Amino acid sequence: MNTTTNTRKTTNRTTREHVMSLARNLPLTKSVLASKIDAATPGQLGFLADLFQAENKSRERSRRERLTRQAAFPQPKDLDGYDWSMASFPADWGRQQLTSLEFVHAAEDLVLYGDVGCGKTHLAIAIGRLACTQGIPTRFFTASSLVMRLRNASAEQRLDKELAAIGKAELIIIDELGYLPIDIEGARLLFQIIADSYEKRSLVFTSNLEFSRWADVFGDGDMAAAVIDRIIHHGRIVRFHGESYRNTHSLMK
Repeated sequence: MNTTTNTRKTTNRTTREHVMSLARNLPLTKSVLASKIDAATPGQLGFLADLFQAENKSRERSRRERLTRQAAFPQPKDLDGYDWSMASFPADWGRQQLTSLEFVHAAEDLVLYGDVGCGKTHLAIAIGRLACTQGIPTRFFTASSLVMRLRNASAEQRLDKELAAIGKAELIIIDELGYLPIDIEGARLLFQIIADSYEKRSLVFTSNLEFSRWADVFGDGDMAAAVIDRIIHHGRIVRFHGESYRNTHSLMK
């Protein structure tokens, strides 16, 4: 009895405007829908509202799952249980700003820099997955895999198409910058991604190299300086220090 009464109250509160707002993102002919809504009873309006709400939720869930697949994360890592003790944030910026993804919406950059095994990649993946759940197109690459991808595209005369595809992301994560050497051609290709993203999308880097050694990565001091200049203009550094998680949890002791 109470359930029926509550349903009727909910149904009676459903308005034409509410139903139309729910249908806004659905591929329906709005003029036909409007005419049917105008003729609908309160009960029919309530049914349509429930139907469209369920459809929108289903589409949002499917989109989040699709974005997560397209991002190509190497492992599923999340913020639940993450050990923040090794991360040092700037004085005016911290975990709340990071996890709110304000920096992504503002097309700002982030460098996760520090010792090996301190959670840089874990955090980068977790932030990327969080972005996907919020409907933000994201791509994850190691620096070496991204260079290889661009090199292959260039050799096959489809570099512009590949750059455009990557550029659809609002957040690009480049992991392990400096772990493997990059030749000058690869460095120029990587520079294209960085230069094109400037003030358009957010870049997150993980690296164990301080900026003064990035010239070794790019093989060109001027190119490294140009990269750093773009990153620090709208970017921040989170520093990591401590003993490697893999060493402390190693079976070989």
